[in-house]
Parts: sequence; C-alpha cells; structure tokens
Amino acid sequence: MGEKLRSGLLSFRDLLATAWPIIAIVSIGFAVAYQFVEPAPPRKLSIATGADSGAYYAFAKRYAAILEKSGVTLEIKTSAGSIENLQRLKTGEVDVAFMQGGILPPGQGQDESDTTLLSLGSMYYEPVWVFYRGNQPFTRLHELAGKRIAIGAEGSGVRGLALQLLEANEIQLNANLKPYAGLDAAEALQQGWVDAAFVIAAPEAPVVQVLLRSPGVNVMSFSQAEAYTRRFPFLTRVTLPRGVVDLVRDWPPRNTTMLAATANLVVSDDLHPALVSLLLEATSEVHGKSGFFQRTGDFPAYLDTSFELSPAAKRYMDSGPPFLQRFLPFWAAVFVDRTVIMLLPLIALMVPLMRIAPAVYTWRIRSKVFRLYGELKFLENDVRQHYDAARHDEYFEHLDRIEDEANNRSVPLAFTDLVYTLREHINLVRRQLVRFEKSREAAVLPETEEEKGAQEKT
Repeated sequence: MGEKLRSGLLSFRDLLATAWPIIAIVSIGFAVAYQFVEPAPPRKLSIATGADSGAYYAFAKRYAAILEKSGVTLEIKTSAGSIENLQRLKTGEVDVAFMQGGILPPGQGQDESDTTLLSLGSMYYEPVWVFYRGNQPFTRLHELAGKRIAIGAEGSGVRGLALQLLEANEIQLNANLKPYAGLDAAEALQQGWVDAAFVIAAPEAPVVQVLLRSPGVNVMSFSQAEAYTRRFPFLTRVTLPRGVVDLVRDWPPRNTTMLAATANLVVSDDLHPALVSLLLEATSEVHGKSGFFQRTGDFPAYLDTSFELSPAAKRYMDSGPPFLQRFLPFWAAVFVDRTVIMLLPLIALMVPLMRIAPAVYTWRIRSKVFRLYGELKFLENDVRQHYDAARHDEYFEHLDRIEDEANNRSVPLAFTDLVYTLREHINLVRRQLVRFEKSREAAVLPETEEEKGAQEKT
C-alpha cells in the first residue's frame, strides 16, 4: 500500500512538472484573450427624452417596459428638447438620448473636444405640423408673415427647425414668435393667443391628437415640399392621407403634403454593444409597425447623417439581432458570448499542447533512466577498450552505484520496466567483467605451469 502511494505521489509530481509550462502558456493566452472580451453590460441605462407630455417620453416608457423583461432598467429623464439632450450626452449625464433630425448639419454631430457620439438610427418620422386658425388655406410658410407663431421653447428641436424654415422664407424673427410648446401651444392656438403653431411630433403625440380634432384648426399642406427637401436634406416629403385621422368624419378632407424630420436615438460610443442590440430590438417592436407616414419594417433606419452610425447598430440593421440573442434570454446570450470569446483562443492553444503533453511526460520519465544508461554505456566502453585488472574492484563499485541509483529513481509504476531492463543490462556488464577476469587468469595460469615444469627438469 505504501509503495503504491509513493508511486502515485511520484507520478503526480512528474505530471505537475510536465503540466506547469502548459498551464503557464494557457494562462498567458487567457490574459491576452481577456483583453478582447467586453465587460458585462450594465443593468441600468438612462435616456433623455423631452417633456413628459411629448412623444419622446411616451416612447421611452414603452422601451422601459420591454427592457425590464430582460432585466435592464431604463431611467427616463425629461428635458426641454433635443438641444438639452445633446448637452446631457456630451457631459455623460445620460447614456441615450432622443435627437430630432436637423438640429445639426450633417457630419457636425461633434467636435474634437466632445465625447464621441454615435447614432442608433432613425426611429420614426417626425412630421413638421404647421397648425393655423381660420378657413383661409395656407400652403406656403411665407403667408404667415406678420402672424403670431408659436415656435417652441428655448433649447427645443422644434424651435431650432422652425427658425431655420422661417428665415428661409424671410419672416422676421421678432416679438410675434412665441415660446409656446406642446400642449401649451395647442391651448394658445385654441384660445386665439397665436395664429399658427409649429409642432414637430409623431401623430401619436397628445398635442397632435388634440389639434387634429380642434374645431377651426387646420394643417398646412406644403405646396413647396420638394423645394424644402432639396434645401434641407434632413427633411423628407410625406403625405398625410385623406381620412387617416378619422374615417367617419373624413378628416383630413384631402391628402396633405407635409415635411418630416426624423426622431433619432444617439448614444455615447462606450455604450455596450449588447445593450445597443437590446435597445434596437425594443425600438423595432415599438416603431416597426405601419403608421400614418410609414410602412411595416421602415424603421429603425439610418436616415439622418448628423451622427455616424454605431457599428453595432449597423450590424443589427444588416443582419438583425445577434445570433445568440435570437434563441437565448438576453443575459444567457451575453454570458455565452463572453465565454466563447474566452474559450476559443484557449482551445486553440490547448489542442496542440495536449497533443504534445503525453510525449513530454514520457520523455521526462525516460530521461531519468536514460541518464543512467549513458553512464553505463560509458563504463562498458571503458572496460572493453581499456580494461585494467588493477581497477577490477572499481568497475564493480561503479556498477553497484549505477544499480543503486536505478533502484532509487522516482519512476511511476507504468515505467518500472525501464528500471528492470536497466538492471538486466547492468548485470550483463557485470558478466562481461567476470569473463574478462577469468580470461586474464587463464592467460596467466599456463605460464605458471610451464615455469614449474622447467624447474622440475632442472
């Protein structure tokens, strides 16, 4: 029992001595692979929207409910509008923000000092609704010259775009431009405090729904829509179909030509790619259906080029959700994805290393015995070529020492045949020494008998 335990310990020690270089190489490979593994995504995101009465806020609430199913909390932060959202993104106050298309010229989404911002694409059309009072039809913005116009609050996207359009129509930016926004603008128009109001929002927005159904309030149909799309590339010509708001009352009573910007989601470039995909899945569920101005599957899409498209968003738009997220819950897919990235290089190292490990282990064990074979071979050559009778005892002592070392070698049981074979070869050399000694004695004996015979004759 003790011998088995000793042999087992010796085998383990040899195995460990063989394995440590492999462990070291694999550890280095693990450390290198870890550098390419994304950290686990956070479980909380923050998004900047707009006023709590606007469409941005309403859509963010729907995103939050979808993300909650995957264990991710979306914190919603209201704001004055797109300009404020942009500043919050730059300062890192939020991770995601709604951004109205056209608030910045294409390609000028940031400067060298800014945190890098990327687009997740356009989520839906944001029509430029120009509501006005009265029965006289307006088809050109220039016809609003001298009118009181609600253009939105300071820092809002609607105000920025309204000012661009009004300036293009040579309308003076004076006291007639009022800072009403949202439902306040709707009330101002209904009460007659203003003559027209700019609203940039989805058809589902409360302010749009209120004004579409307000008596005496009409929507401008842009007769110069094509010209606007040429001068302002971020705008798109869209049509509000006749009767789409109310089929029974046939409202609007005719097709209405409108302009539309896009509502975009913008993020900082350090947002985890897995969260980008998860967020885009939520936006596809919310915005992918047909509506007043879009067909099923039109959104999300990359329409506004003010910000460069996120690589993760581009992959999503080209190929859909990541492969694992199609079949596994979000966190399980993230875990498997990170594990695979870690394991692939390790497997690439382990396969060849495990192939050579048995050979290295065998070489280590055999080398313990082969070193004694070298010593035995050296002794045998010395005996054969330079046998000296005076060193006879020294030869035997040398053989005994080699045999003692062989018996004391820590060799696993599976390799003990090498020790027994070595001992046989040691005995073979012993027998050779004995034969050499006998041959020497035989050569000396006849000479002695001859001398004796000569003496007797004398």
